[in-house]
Amino acid sequence: MGIVSANIMLSNARDLSLKPVETRCIVDTGATYLCIPGEIALQLRLDELYTREVKLANGQVIAVPYVGPIQVQFEDRVCFVGAMVLGDEVLLGAIPMEDMDLIVHPKLLKLSVHPERPNLARGLAM
Repeated sequence: MGIVSANIMLSNARDLSLKPVETRCIVDTGATYLCIPGEIALQLRLDELYTREVKLANGQVIAVPYVGPIQVQFEDRVCFVGAMVLGDEVLLGAIPMEDMDLIVHPKLLKLSVHPERPNLARGLAM
């Protein structure tokens, strides 16, 4: 499978006077969290909530700022999450994808809302 990317909108969930940032993200079902570059954290004036350790793909463990809350929007789906400030590209991990009930089409290299639930996201609460 190749690299899947998508357009998402990121907003400061506490300060709606700030303009949202529309960005292209890498969609990674193997990653857990939303990761954003420092530039986006600054643009959205996100509060650093605490420092969090993250294990990278190469096995290295580093400490990074954890910021939020962020509103993430993909098409007509929205969720609220925190994000790790890391790297120079936005990475959309499994937690926000699950929250918005999104799926990845591996053959099409495309992110989309769940086709069986196009109008209302579903999640597990058990």
